[in-house]
Amino acid sequence: MNLLENISIFDKIYPGMFITVLIILAIMLFACLIRAVKGPRIADRIVAINMMGTMVMVMIAVLSLLLREGYLVDICLIYAMVSFLAVIVISKVYLGVYKEKRQENEEEMSQMTGEGGDSDGNY
Repeated sequence: MNLLENISIFDKIYPGMFITVLIILAIMLFACLIRAVKGPRIADRIVAINMMGTMVMVMIAVLSLLLREGYLVDICLIYAMVSFLAVIVISKVYLGVYKEKRQENEEEMSQMTGEGGDSDGNY
């Protein structure tokens, strides 16, 4: 009985609060997944992927508090670095594809108007 008297009201409330926060974050993570798949633009997809990475980091941090395991914070920091690099790589790939499509469109427009080359399309 002495053990129950030493437990504060916060120690009783925190586990339920952490589980509630994890459930809310899981629902938000699913919503971001839908946005990442549907689009409508590539920029929306990149932002959704970045948000998903951030929410997973918060979920790992809350889980470390719930389980009282300090090593999960280290995993969270490693995941933050990997998530940051993944978004940078995806952005660079998108910019490369965008520039390539833009260059192709400019070449097609110049060929249609007859500018910048001879009749064979050679420059």
